[in-house]
Amino acid sequence: MQDLIERNALAADEYDSDRRGFLKAGLFAAAALGFWTPALAEAAAPRTARIVYLQNPYTGEKFTGEYWYNGRYIPSAFLEIKKLMRDHRVNEQFPIDPRLMDILYVMNNRLGTKNSYHVLSGYRSPATNARLRRQSEGVARNSLHMTGQAVDIRLPGTRLSNLRKTAMDLKSGGVGFYPRSDFVHVDTGRVRHW
Repeated sequence: MQDLIERNALAADEYDSDRRGFLKAGLFAAAALGFWTPALAEAAAPRTARIVYLQNPYTGEKFTGEYWYNGRYIPSAFLEIKKLMRDHRVNEQFPIDPRLMDILYVMNNRLGTKNSYHVLSGYRSPATNARLRRQSEGVARNSLHMTGQAVDIRLPGTRLSNLRKTAMDLKSGGVGFYPRSDFVHVDTGRVRHW
């Protein structure tokens, strides 16, 4: 584990403008070693690369590419992912938990698709979360969106109920089902569903 933290620290030196954020993401990755679930072991199957497909329908930004290569998360990919998943309402960015990308990667493999996830909400600033909480009962006070550990998604070409079932089958975090709003919430918190 020390080796993982040292490698992340060295990689962070290459990205000084985001050093603290990347180290935090590296700590998420190190923590993931202690919370690895059998379903996410699929992400660790012998492969050279892991690819994720993302699109932000509000900003039009897309990310399709490797976020992990040859046993390591790619810092430059996470800079792009962080930008795409930012709180577009206030243009604020926050590091994204690498385990979240692993969950999406495994879900794509299980669903047999390379369609891009529509990211409806990734990181949320505390101010945005408070505003959304006042407008809706479905927004948690201490939402994992505020720590880069949650994403609200839909996947074109995939029924929402199938997306939910696939996420729940992983038993790798929280899964919320919002059919009226046409999205599924996925997070890296404790295993639960609603």
